[in-house]
Amino acid sequence: METVQAIKQRFEIIGNDPKLNRAIEKAIQVAPTDITVLVAGESGVGKENIPRIIHSLSHRKHGKYIAVNCGAIPEGTIDSELFGHEKGAFTGATNTREGYFEVADGGTIFLDEVGELPLTTQVRLLRVLENGEFIKVGSSQVQKTDVRIVAATNVNLFDAIEKGKFREDLYYRLSTVDITLPPLRDRKDDIHLLFRKFVADFAHKYKMPPLKLDENAIQLLQKFRWSGNIRQLRNVAEQISVLETNRDISAVTLQSYLPVLGNNLPSVIKDKKSESDFSTEREILYKVLFDMKSDLNDLKKLTLELIQNGVSKVQETNQNLIKKIYGSKENDSEIDFEEEPRSALITTQNNQELYQENDDNYLFAETIEEEETLRLEQKEIEMIKKSLEKNKGKRKAAADELGISERTLYRKIKQFDL
Repeated sequence: METVQAIKQRFEIIGNDPKLNRAIEKAIQVAPTDITVLVAGESGVGKENIPRIIHSLSHRKHGKYIAVNCGAIPEGTIDSELFGHEKGAFTGATNTREGYFEVADGGTIFLDEVGELPLTTQVRLLRVLENGEFIKVGSSQVQKTDVRIVAATNVNLFDAIEKGKFREDLYYRLSTVDITLPPLRDRKDDIHLLFRKFVADFAHKYKMPPLKLDENAIQLLQKFRWSGNIRQLRNVAEQISVLETNRDISAVTLQSYLPVLGNNLPSVIKDKKSESDFSTEREILYKVLFDMKSDLNDLKKLTLELIQNGVSKVQETNQNLIKKIYGSKENDSEIDFEEEPRSALITTQNNQELYQENDDNYLFAETIEEEETLRLEQKEIEMIKKSLEKNKGKRKAAADELGISERTLYRKIKQFDL
């Protein structure tokens, strides 16, 4: 069995972090078996090295090794890519095609970003894992395949399972052995080693002297978050190698090549704050409408009090309501109302006094409600129009943004003749 150090030299893996060494050890141990392996880790940590190590140390090393980026294949064609299709199975299928599972028979398939697989494809993959069987698209014939599957993901599959985006039974089939690669920010002692390796490679590639960092620059390099991990570190090393004529790099120079990402806070906080301009405007509009409705209700209440009880009694018992509607004055008694609303007094059989409004004071509250309804409808029409324009007439996208169903949006479009 090869040692960890020998494997790192063979696959050009730089670093001495204990977590990295443990991941490589696990890969070496499971390689001679046919156990399914799930590799976890953030984007850019080098997950693609683990399946290559496993394949090269297994009895399948002379068979085919195929790496498939599941997130890069469109949902409509991924079944055809993985399992093949028969001639005429769909529009454009002019010939019978072999899928990756048929081509890699006797070898290894690396499914990168397996969390992006559609649910229908997950069902097909589960069948391959359980009994090695698959069916081509457009065919009814069951075929057998003998492949070793290594999968990788940079998303939390437990969260995907809770959201119904990933099958729980498939997760347990894939994760017979879990191998997790640590992010670069947790390998601080390895960051400078990697940087030196990259600048040496670029110096050879571009035929120029290698860069050298001073102590402050090294500390800055190690403190930076590196959300893009090794891939981001390599890009920064290449930029500096090409653009800097002075090969002695200070912390100030290095800082100019590092992106400012909100004090390097985790991306989850940034994503939590980020909202579309339309969503923000919609929330403000809702608040204004609700405040307007509250003010109108207060005004209707005060008007009803005036009609029923007269000015003097209303001013005594509704000071807070009057201040809310008309604002605060130095002397609240200065607020002047019409002495009495013109109305005819009628008496019921129980001698209870009621006011019957005449032609000049007709259903004041109902008028306010009608005006309020018209204003709300106008705002609703404006919001629907704006959302449809923003989403280029796509009703489903507009309905999702407005927080209503597509059926409700269709009804609104028909109601307002949009």
